[in-house]
Amino acid sequence: MSSPLYDSHIHLTDSEYDNFLSSILITLREMNMKACSVTVNISTSLKAIKLFEEKDIHSFVYNFIGIHPQFVGENISRFEEIVTSNLHNINGIGEIGLDPTYYDQKENTKMSQIQVFNKMLTIAETYDKPISIHSRNSLDEILSVLSTYNLKKACLHWFDGTPQQLEKSLDLGLYISYGPSIVYSKKKQGLLKLTSEKRLLVETDGPVRYPSCFKNVITLPTSTLMSVVRSISEILCLSPKNAIDILEKNSMLFFD
Repeated sequence: MSSPLYDSHIHLTDSEYDNFLSSILITLREMNMKACSVTVNISTSLKAIKLFEEKDIHSFVYNFIGIHPQFVGENISRFEEIVTSNLHNINGIGEIGLDPTYYDQKENTKMSQIQVFNKMLTIAETYDKPISIHSRNSLDEILSVLSTYNLKKACLHWFDGTPQQLEKSLDLGLYISYGPSIVYSKKKQGLLKLTSEKRLLVETDGPVRYPSCFKNVITLPTSTLMSVVRSISEILCLSPKNAIDILEKNSMLFFD
């Protein structure tokens, strides 16, 4: 059997997948693909817990649950209860992080984001879980915070920093994930060339749509991930098989 492809970040609990999630799961299994399902709030986290209780998907889907910076008004104590009650069904914590896009000065959401992010990191540290991080326009602050925790493993999902921030991230031992924009973004392609092959992961971030490629359709690993891997192999001057083998090894080290 050929090496599996790993999608390190996809929102399988997003409502856009509701009508055909079972088909997605069957196709992932049949195509020898693995995926990391992430959540963004309590509602999607409970949905994920139920999904992993009802279906035998642990062999090819990793279950990460978290509070995204957009949803810092959630009941964090309730979230922690969900984690502690379902540790056997949870592989990691994510999607978590900081994002000034969602700051509201009146409600002091910047401070709320920082508090929630620290709580998520504490949970991950306490239960020795890897994390998937949202870091849009907040990398310097996130890197500073991460250095104060003893975390198992951390991935900067959809990396979009500077070469200097990339270097610091790699120095901290973080994994770096790139998605479908690597197919057309010169900036991402330049960052990829500076990324250690030992820390490289790939993702779709589905169901995000990409107008610059893939015809703006709902993103799925089964339809887009091979294009991402092919682009990475070309940019790094690797054969597709070598790229897949590298990504498989990195993914196994991160998730398993």
